[in-house]
Amino acid sequence: MLAPVPRPTDPFAARCSRALLSPWSRLALLALVLLTAATLVVLYEPQRLLASGWPQTGGAGAVMLFGLAYGLCTAAFVPRPVLNLAAGALFGSAYGLTAAVAGTVLGAGISFTLGRTLGQDALRPLLKGRWLLAADGQLSRHGFRSMLAIRLFPGVPFAAANYCAAVSRMGYVPFLLATAIGTVPNTAAYVVAGAQAGEPGSPAFLISAGFIVLSGLGAAVVAWRKRHALRRPSAPAPAPVPVPAPVPLPASQGAR
Repeated sequence: MLAPVPRPTDPFAARCSRALLSPWSRLALLALVLLTAATLVVLYEPQRLLASGWPQTGGAGAVMLFGLAYGLCTAAFVPRPVLNLAAGALFGSAYGLTAAVAGTVLGAGISFTLGRTLGQDALRPLLKGRWLLAADGQLSRHGFRSMLAIRLFPGVPFAAANYCAAVSRMGYVPFLLATAIGTVPNTAAYVVAGAQAGEPGSPAFLISAGFIVLSGLGAAVVAWRKRHALRRPSAPAPAPVPVPAPVPLPASQGAR
């Protein structure tokens, strides 16, 4: 029995397929997705719906639904402080913190997946320069502790940290675990402030507001010191010591 003859592939279709799946095409798709998300946020302002138009219902279902909406809004560049205040105002401190942390991890995972799938192959060859190479090496070699430090200090924008981590070689588990742990203190401060917004003179509100201010100042100080450290010129490498060439022996001595 004769084997079936394979059909010749269409060279035009193969070229189109390679072009559509190329790194730069996927990067263009990522840019289009992010631009569309940002445009929808500007037009419809979903943060206002979560802050004031959310139905006043309790229960685990409402908390899970809010966490899902929180994650989608975070991936679409809605500011997290607004969402954290809304979570506290709607569900109180405990349930609001649960919804906010779950939504934070979900939004970070969505952004990380988009950046890793659509942008990493095109952007990694562009990592040139001292700052970019240093950041990539730190995230790739020490992913968990680097991301944990970034999440603990609120100076780095949330979306920027997500996509920088996606371009690096950091794994999913260290990224999500560091996000879940590192965002708790700052998120809790905003959630408690939202829950106690009706009593601005209460100790809980004053403590959370003070923590927000102090963490912001600490992040600014750390960023300023790191900026000066990076701007310092690195010490030049020591010049290699020349090794003297061996002196050739005369022909008469070499023959002995």
